[in-house]
Formats: sequence, structure tokens, C-alpha cells
Amino acid sequence: MSDTLQLTVDFDVDAYLRRIGWEGERRADSATLRGVHLAHVRSIPFENLDALRRTAPSLDPVDLMAKLVHGRRGGYCYEHNTLFACALEALGFGVTRLAARVVVGADRIESRPRTHLALLVEVPGDPQPYLADVGFGAVGALLEPVPLAAGVEFRDAGRRHRLVHVPHDGPLEMWLLQAYEQVKGDWADQYAFTLEPFEKPDFEVINWHIGTNPRSPFTQRLYIQRVTPERHLLLHGPLLTDTRVDGTVVEREVTGEAETRRLVKEEFGIDVPEGMRLLPG
Repeated sequence: MSDTLQLTVDFDVDAYLRRIGWEGERRADSATLRGVHLAHVRSIPFENLDALRRTAPSLDPVDLMAKLVHGRRGGYCYEHNTLFACALEALGFGVTRLAARVVVGADRIESRPRTHLALLVEVPGDPQPYLADVGFGAVGALLEPVPLAAGVEFRDAGRRHRLVHVPHDGPLEMWLLQAYEQVKGDWADQYAFTLEPFEKPDFEVINWHIGTNPRSPFTQRLYIQRVTPERHLLLHGPLLTDTRVDGTVVEREVTGEAETRRLVKEEFGIDVPEGMRLLPG
């Protein structure tokens, strides 16, 4: 039995759908794909608590179910998108894992390694594949999947995205996801990728690097994100940033370990592991 088929057989899709609050259809169609994607993003937070302890989180579906579905925890991109891929496959979608270069703030695409997991999803009977991604920890993240089409603006649950082609030296086309920034009134690069399939062992290595390397951004500071219909809430170290749907941004410093733990539990819905400190000191 193939790995993909085994995951589909073993995956508890009922528990997953309860976790994200999805009560709609379970058909492998574009409407279900959009609905489940949005429900996931709004239900399971992005967080790096394991990496903050210099521990690479398990990507085994059983462990992901225990942590993200049955536990009051979230995860980062490898966990979110591995879990989401398992759910999509159980629902009858075709899924290809892609490795992307996060280029937020970068001068050159080539200056960043491929450290992000995104998904290319095929809907039965639809010739148009979709870019799906429930694990990008940024305010420019997709809320719904977008068709893989260059130069077209998509409005996904209130956000604006587009995919463009960018020149590079490789044999495959390079795609770039961009998000529209309301405050600046311009498009901002998010991540770049080709359509080369990557496999589970590839992401096991990347996950270990990002989760344990002392130079990784996720091993140095707390990084937690939650998305609701009204706001994008980010706690990065002691800085709490609240971005509203109209583009308004409010920032404040969180004062101390006790308030940080309260925010993580009450605002982000995460149970902090016993004995773990969230802020240096």
C-alpha cells in the first residue's frame, strides 16, 4: 500500500473537521476546498513553541492529530500543511507538496533557501490546479486557495493575492505569490516556488533544520499568529500586532511572562507546555 493511500485510510477526517468547525459538504470540489481551507486558517493557530525549545516537531499524522486536532496547540507550516494535505487526500483531492522560498523583505529570491511547505491541489474533473497554504505565518498569507494562474488578482476572504512569473536560471517556471498591502497601496512578495514535487523525507530534513538550528528565526523568539474574520493577531517576542481587515495596525509591548502566558491561552487558544518560558529572562 502506498504512503498516500495509507494516510488516507488512517486519517480521522471526522475529528479534523470537528476541530475546524466545518459542517459543509465533503465533496472533492472547489467549494469544499475553499471552505475547508478558510475554516482551518481561522481555527488552528500558527505557533513555534516546539522550535523555541530547539525541538523539531513530529510530522507523523498521528502526532499531528494529537497536537493540532485533539490538543490545544497549533504549529508551523510543515505541521499545518502536512495535516491539511492528509485531510484533502482523505476527501478525495490530489495533493503535491511544494518547497518555496520565503521572500518577504528579501532583495533577491535566490538569497533565501527553500524552507516553506505549500500545496498544489488538484480537484477531480477540474483542469485548473490550486495553490493552497494554511501554514504561512504572515499577514500576507492565503485565506483561501487560489487557482494557479499568472497575472490574475484573486480576492480570498477579503485579502487580495496574485501569482506572477519571475525570471530565473532553472528549467522550470518560477511562480511568485504576492499580497496587496492596503496601507502601502502596492503588491508585496510573499514566497516563490516551482512545481517540482517534494517528498516527506525532504521536509523531514527541512523541518529538523528550522526547528533546531540556533540561527533559525523560529528558535530565537516566540512567534504566534491567529486569524479571525475581523483581525490578524501576531505575537512576536514581546510585540503584539493587531491588523484589522481595513488595514489598521495597532501595536503594543506585552509586559512580562505572566501577561504573555495569559495572552497565549486566552487570545490564541494555546496551552503552553509545563515549565516552558515564553520570553527570555
